[in-house]
Amino acid sequence: MTPKRKQKLFVILGLVSLAAIAVGLTLYALRSNINLFFSPVQIAAGEAPFERQIRAGGMVKEGSVSRNRDSLDVEFTVTDYVDDLRVHYSGILPDLFREGQGVVVVGELQRDGWLRADQVLARHDENYMPPEVAQALEEAGYSPADYQAKAAEVGKRLDAQGDGASQN
Repeated sequence: MTPKRKQKLFVILGLVSLAAIAVGLTLYALRSNINLFFSPVQIAAGEAPFERQIRAGGMVKEGSVSRNRDSLDVEFTVTDYVDDLRVHYSGILPDLFREGQGVVVVGELQRDGWLRADQVLARHDENYMPPEVAQALEEAGYSPADYQAKAAEVGKRLDAQGDGASQN
């Protein structure tokens, strides 16, 4: 092998090595930023990692929202109608957040089995449901029509309660 060929070979091997190291470091850095989606059933089964940021979703269980009057702390339950997940959130909830509607929460699952949410994402119209939530509920044996009808029923009931309270 001539010295020029040998030099080209080392240059090419060096570039390939540097590229492999760069790809490896990039994948390692992205590993901690990936938010995987888990349904309450998967969390109850122990599939979700603890104290690492995840996304969880389902329907906000009716009657589960509890607000602290002195702060922005809110507790509510996310359900897929098979298992429930208790969520603790401190902050302003989206305007469209309400019981019986689809929601995705981003936060860390605690060892006690509840999720400390950093972010709450609510649907943007009455027909929308986050794809992950729809898939999780379908895997639990519910069709999209089932939970959209349930959400509409809960919404009407809550609107009627709100109208009755404003008339008194």
